[in-house]
Amino acid sequence: MGSKGPSAPLRVKGSALAFLTVVNCMLSRLGLNGLNFFTAAVQAGFGPFIAVWLTQNGWSFGELGLALSIGTLAALIGQVPGGMLVDQIHRKHLVAAGALIALGGSAVLLCLTPTQPIVWSAEIAHGLASCVMTPAIAALTLSICGHDNFSERLGQNTRYAALGNAVSAALLGGAAATISEQAVFLVTAGLVVPALVALFMIRTTDCVDPQNDHPALRPPNEREHRRWQVFAEPALHVFAAACVLFQLANAALLPLALSGLTRQGEAPGFVVSATIVVPQIITAVLAPRAGALAQRIGRRPVLLVGFAAVPVRALLFTVLPGAVPLTVFQALDGVSAAVFGLMLPLIAADLTRRTGYLNLAIGALGLASGLGATFSTAVAGWIGDRVGDPMTFLVLAAIGSAAVLLLWVGMPETRPPEKQPSDVVNAEKATQPA
Repeated sequence: MGSKGPSAPLRVKGSALAFLTVVNCMLSRLGLNGLNFFTAAVQAGFGPFIAVWLTQNGWSFGELGLALSIGTLAALIGQVPGGMLVDQIHRKHLVAAGALIALGGSAVLLCLTPTQPIVWSAEIAHGLASCVMTPAIAALTLSICGHDNFSERLGQNTRYAALGNAVSAALLGGAAATISEQAVFLVTAGLVVPALVALFMIRTTDCVDPQNDHPALRPPNEREHRRWQVFAEPALHVFAAACVLFQLANAALLPLALSGLTRQGEAPGFVVSATIVVPQIITAVLAPRAGALAQRIGRRPVLLVGFAAVPVRALLFTVLPGAVPLTVFQALDGVSAAVFGLMLPLIAADLTRRTGYLNLAIGALGLASGLGATFSTAVAGWIGDRVGDPMTFLVLAAIGSAAVLLLWVGMPETRPPEKQPSDVVNAEKATQPA
């Protein structure tokens, strides 16, 4: 009888701690949804609005192109160092907060008198901060859900990012129409505040045990491998090459199609808006389903479908030109975006189960994707000037098909084997106090 007395308060305390853990995990997931939504909303402010704002202030096309190229170059150079930085700092909240503040600061800079040093500084800050923010969100996601649930959670991340893009485009467009183009960047900077609030709602220590999950969750000094050993994974190089080909084929498709419609006088503003909004809606709908499917049947089948949507879309642009078909076919862009957005960090996590350097792998894959996207429009423009748009679409379709073929032949299935019940029991025993 005497032993029952002290155990009651302990049981109450244990129940309270368990309840608090559940509440913290729920708040963390809500915070992660908000972080993805508002980060995407902030990023939308650095899109076409910059070109309009600078053009209104008398910038020539050459000056504008140079400024945008400086931002693109900064984003390319910063991919791998950004991933290494996130790997090196154990408290991901701090590095994510710093990146968000830098994004807000770059938006504020664009509100000032747009001289070349100011705009160049804003573009560099934006590019470098973006290189940190992407792997930081992936790291926070892994710390909340663990590797087993990473696929499905990434699908949710992609959904909320797509919704953030769509809502922000409408909000910023309204600000530009009713106030001024300059107001767009003030609103963009203001969106950083709810992003920071969402970030600090995330409590990573209560949801996943870092010792029994992905080694990326452990402090850097507890990892057994050197960071460069991540590049010893052959599948990482295969996937990086496929990413280059994918973006080389994909990035130029919509600009090329819209350019052709514009020359024919068939590209009014609502068509341009529809070609952007439709893929966002499809991405928001499909991404969670794609994440769940990747966990259930494997990464490879989902990856092949997502990559195959690019050459199919290119072929459809060739045989059925026009504003209405273009808008409809852009649904395939939503399929590709949903798959690519969740597969890049997911496969990076799969391939770093041994080394733990998840964010370095994400940075390397981001660099590969960025290189493909950077050269895509230049290559397509060069080909289009010589052989016309239809043949250019066929060339892009061939490049996209090469990406699918490379995945089919060279990319193994990376989904980890399912844990057996005995593995779960052993993991639970390892976390219990002696």
